[in-house]
Amino acid sequence: MNRRDLLLTGAGFIATTAALPSLAQAAPTGKIVTLDQGLRGYYAAPKSRQPAPAIMVLMEAFGLNDNIKSVCDRLAQAGYAALAPDFYHGQVFAYQDIQLAIAKLKTLNDSVVMAEFGKGLDFLKSQKAVLQKGVGVTGFCMGGRYTFLANSVHADRVKAAVSFYGGGIAAQADVAGRQMLLDKVTKMQAPIMFMYGSEDSFIMAEEHERITAAMSKAKKRYAVNVFPGAGHGFMSDRRESYNQPAAEEAWAMTLAFFDRHLARKKAS
Repeated sequence: MNRRDLLLTGAGFIATTAALPSLAQAAPTGKIVTLDQGLRGYYAAPKSRQPAPAIMVLMEAFGLNDNIKSVCDRLAQAGYAALAPDFYHGQVFAYQDIQLAIAKLKTLNDSVVMAEFGKGLDFLKSQKAVLQKGVGVTGFCMGGRYTFLANSVHADRVKAAVSFYGGGIAAQADVAGRQMLLDKVTKMQAPIMFMYGSEDSFIMAEEHERITAAMSKAKKRYAVNVFPGAGHGFMSDRRESYNQPAAEEAWAMTLAFFDRHLARKKAS
């Protein structure tokens, strides 16, 4: 047993990559739904007669694109209902248009985004196919930061969180001029897992340290995983920064984390 396997076993769960679909193998199963007036999202539900736990999927700075939709589809294939709110209200940017995406990101207001997140929670609550025992939340890039924030603002409704390379959580000089979120830690209730790449040029190791210091000081449950050789955006096979070994391991760990904390019933 290697060191990573030992850490996973000691944490109370074992992640396996067998039979986990790649992004390319996840057939589209979701649909666009209305969450509120002027707010829509992408919703995918598993093919099961039993209610399933739900996970909110928070988009990257590039919008509600095919990558984020595919994450919802993969979660549905794994037995979860998944919803990705469209915080950009229809705007989507190509991965090479990073400056346009950052410019759009700068127009967002954290309070408005968290209110829209709440509308997503209300939608899930209205679905008979969703198990009403709290939801999980995961997000990437910009969505990783909002995953962290949602775990505080909606602490009474979030049961587990996985934040992928969430920039701006504890950056002293954030590229988008966003404020640190470390003052939100004390209100968190759900366990949270952080995923980073060691070669991420947007999120330095010093930011990891500030986050872990704040979480430990507040005595919150968390885990930090850093994947050697992986850069920012390593989870998306639609990006040049895609790192397949890191992505597959991180996905397996994410499913195991949600399986544990959302108590998903596995098919017999």
